[in-house]
Amino acid sequence: MLGKVVIDDVELYLSTPDEVPMNWVGQQELVTQVLAAWLVIEKDDIPMNPRLVGKPGVGKTTLAYHAGRSINRSVYIFQATMDTRPEDLIVTPVISEGGKIKYMASSVVSAMIKGGVAIIDEGNRMSEKSWASLAPLLDVRRYVESIVAGIKIKAHPDFRFCTTMNDDASTFELPEYIHSRLQPQIHIDFPEKDEEVLILKNNLPFADQEIIQYVVEFLQAAHEANERYSVRDGINIARYALKRLEEKREKLSPPVLKEMKLQYLKEASAMILDHTASIFFMDIIDDFEEEE
Repeated sequence: MLGKVVIDDVELYLSTPDEVPMNWVGQQELVTQVLAAWLVIEKDDIPMNPRLVGKPGVGKTTLAYHAGRSINRSVYIFQATMDTRPEDLIVTPVISEGGKIKYMASSVVSAMIKGGVAIIDEGNRMSEKSWASLAPLLDVRRYVESIVAGIKIKAHPDFRFCTTMNDDASTFELPEYIHSRLQPQIHIDFPEKDEEVLILKNNLPFADQEIIQYVVEFLQAAHEANERYSVRDGINIARYALKRLEEKREKLSPPVLKEMKLQYLKEASAMILDHTASIFFMDIIDDFEEEE
């Protein structure tokens, strides 16, 4: 059952926080940077609202979620889109039983009220008009106004905010008055090789070492070649290949099993990325095998 609060005689129904299996395995320094931005030094200080920038699939949302959970806060994730409206970010009226209007607080407002962490995911897909509705929340005022409900909602002192932005998929160019509120910018790059191994092992504890090694070699070569392929792509490639192998694993001799692993990894890279990626994958593995 959804929680409820009453503000200026208006009953608001709150969203539930997100409980998702997101574990950050990357650089601890990035977590430290997010937490430093959220730190309040004294009573006249306010938390900052970092924006996490990087290519798709590098773990921006995971980093934000992990940072929030590391300080024992409930985390609320709002997925931004081109169609996000100001009211979607604040309060949405819906018709309930009996024809009465029920006011539903967004995940952002629910985090504000409960003192949680709000993450706006892929924030640069959202228009200036929508961001403008959050402008007073992101400065010293720390509130939002709902026109549809006719109320002003103040943020709990423990409320924290951040947004993720893909640096190659911006739909809207945000104005300076919004960017100046979304500071500092924290850039998340592709992981180093040892970090990538840990990330894959963490997400695929049932994968054997050989598949992890092949996928990491592919990803590291892709990063060096400035290809867009991310660790998320690598996880999906390995996961699909493992599913294809599952029913045959016990029936194959080691040489045939290895051949099938490579076949399914090639198939997975073509299906999840594209044909060019599958050729690139096999070229990298051939080079790796020759070196071995």
